[in-house]
Amino acid sequence: MRWENLTAGSGGPAGLFGADAVVTRTIDTPEFRGITFHEVRARSIVNRVPGASRMPFEWTVNPYRGCSHACVYCFARKTHSYLDLDTGIGFDSQIVVKTNAPELLRRELGSPRWTGAHIAMGTNVDCYQRAEGRYRLMPGIIEALRDRANPFSILTKGTLILRDLPLLREAAEATEVGISVSVGFTDTGLWRTVEPGTPSPAARLGAVRALADAGIECGVLMAPVIPFLGDSPEQLRATVRAVAEAGATSVTPLVLHLRPGAREWFTAWLGAHHPHLVPRYERMYAGGPYAPTWYQRRITRQVHELAAEFGIGPARRGEARKVVTPERPDGSAAAGATQLSLL
Repeated sequence: MRWENLTAGSGGPAGLFGADAVVTRTIDTPEFRGITFHEVRARSIVNRVPGASRMPFEWTVNPYRGCSHACVYCFARKTHSYLDLDTGIGFDSQIVVKTNAPELLRRELGSPRWTGAHIAMGTNVDCYQRAEGRYRLMPGIIEALRDRANPFSILTKGTLILRDLPLLREAAEATEVGISVSVGFTDTGLWRTVEPGTPSPAARLGAVRALADAGIECGVLMAPVIPFLGDSPEQLRATVRAVAEAGATSVTPLVLHLRPGAREWFTAWLGAHHPHLVPRYERMYAGGPYAPTWYQRRITRQVHELAAEFGIGPARRGEARKVVTPERPDGSAAAGATQLSLL
């Protein structure tokens, strides 16, 4: 495997970790059976998003590479090829763990060169995938951000985020924090085949409800909306209704996009499970990784109309929202109301 001079997202050699810093482990438990962990000592942890990216943020932290969620459409699959790892099954089962992520982040946030910019997490692979239950990197990461009052956001399909509720509340008292859960559809049959390693959509929406009950507002990224499989008016309505019932503060749709690496893996899955749709996908994505603009606008309009009907709306970047502070038994507020900034 090519551990030296790892090509970073910016296109240049980054030397993120060396071969002498890699420890490979297999864990023979039902939860991790078939998964190999490559524990590394990273050389940097705060990553700049490439300028050509469509992402609405500039900096990210990714404590893991590869993801046991095994979503067949995951756009991050291509990154595994930078390590000479397979972008299919290998992406799902060969997980790189940056074991020093919390201490490294604390050091980088304390650098005189760091300006305190917003840091996004969960935008490449999920920081609350199953590996997090073993390695527990996120508590230290959140603590470092809290202690520096550095704004951040988390996007996840993992219900493990609920473990860190107390830390998230503490961080929200010190800085702007945004939490979003990804739920593209509520169809359980579709979920089992395209997102086999994730908690169910119902479980994820349960996490949204638990966050709301704890006073932390949470948006839902309705992603991906999968053409011809999860985009019927009935499916969209069912999903937006469930999102609203879970207490989400916003719902923002994102249509499936198929970048190199993900495109090949998804197309193979499509040919095995829905071969009649392959020609339709070839036409729809003939122009590149994104669905046609007219289709994206149609989905966005439908979801926003449904959101308005059910009393929720799309997230607006930088929008501040209050964190509801639970009362003590004597009726007094446990702490002052704070602000959350959603993605």
